[in-house]
Amino acid sequence: MGRSAWPEVGESVLAVPLGATEQHGPHLPLDTDTTIAADLARRLAARVPDVVVAPAVPYGASGEHAGFPGTLSIGTPALEHLLVELGRSADGFRGVVFVNGHGGNTEALRAAVRLLREEGRHVLAWAPSGPADDSHAGRTETSAMLHLRPDDVRLHVAAAGATAPLPELLDALREGGVGAVSANGVLGDPAGASAADGLRLLEAWADHLASAVRTWSGHGS
Repeated sequence: MGRSAWPEVGESVLAVPLGATEQHGPHLPLDTDTTIAADLARRLAARVPDVVVAPAVPYGASGEHAGFPGTLSIGTPALEHLLVELGRSADGFRGVVFVNGHGGNTEALRAAVRLLREEGRHVLAWAPSGPADDSHAGRTETSAMLHLRPDDVRLHVAAAGATAPLPELLDALREGGVGAVSANGVLGDPAGASAADGLRLLEAWADHLASAVRTWSGHGS
């Protein structure tokens, strides 16, 4: 979208990648969530006609990662306000799809989408799914980043963190953040990650996203 002029993007669907800047263990870069969300938005545009991709939102609600150097969070209220104003400003598009790469953004995103829909705007929120015991910097995200940016993955320092399913960790996470359950910031185990698995994951997620957008936009599946 950044290279387009306004006559080229009218009547399109706008895909907004929503990421975060936060620790991803000792082995993944801080912009992992943003990188994955942006890639999925690009894959969506390659699958569905008349989708244009906005610049990614690189900051989210990452308070649970506070205490780990490199984490930058704007918090849930500020993120909700940002998404509402982005949605309101996108009235020149047929609709807006928020492609969310960070679970901590979910509360703000749900609230923003609810308000925008109440205001009569055509908005969809979507996020990739993964195993409950592999929710942060584990095999799933490590595989995706090995495909997307292999030079930025430090496998020699990759190690398992908390490997219990996320629902079992939620109370402790809410009380003390990720650091209370995982000293290295990982929720899962990156062992066995591969670029080939990363490509398969990204393609499967993109297919699911494209199907959701087609149904939402009235073009069927």
